[in-house]
Formats: sequence, C-alpha cells, structure tokens
Amino acid sequence: MPLYEYRCNPCGEFETWRSMAEYNAPMNCPECNQTATKIFSVPNINLNSGSFSAIAKSQSSEPRLVKHEPKEPAKPRYQSSTTNRPWMVSHAPARF
Repeated sequence: MPLYEYRCNPCGEFETWRSMAEYNAPMNCPECNQTATKIFSVPNINLNSGSFSAIAKSQSSEPRLVKHEPKEPAKPRYQSSTTNRPWMVSHAPARF
C-alpha cells in the first residue's frame, strides 16, 4: 500500500496509507472532516545506496593506480604431422 500526502486548508498537511484502488477516491481530513486535496510528492526509491556512495567517492578522490604484472604469452600448441603433406585436408591427422 502506498503512502499518500494530502493538504487540508484549515488544518495543514497529513499522510495516510491507502490501497491503489482508492487512488481517485476523495479523502477527508481526520481532524475537521473536510475534503482534502492530494499533494504530488516524489517517491522515496532507494535502488542501491552502496553503489551511489562508491561512485561519489570515486569521482571526488584521487585516481587509483592499478598495477598489472606482465605475464608470459602462452606457448602455441602445434600439431605435428605424420604424413608427407600435412597441408592437405585428406592427409591431415585426425583431430577429434
């Protein structure tokens, strides 16, 4: 159930929990029982507060130095041929 905000002219603002089916139904003020008007308010949505603080911290601080140690390249694996003409498809050894 969402929380809706209403404004009553004599009494002021108040909040109430209502079902979405009651969205367009008029709301009476709990103090003076007059019809109140709905106030548009921004929803409070917190998607992932941890990532927002990490982004803000990374933009305001010094850049990080990332060190990568060089790795030796992988040695190629060659297939040796046992026939006289390994470049021909019909003479290549079975690879499966």
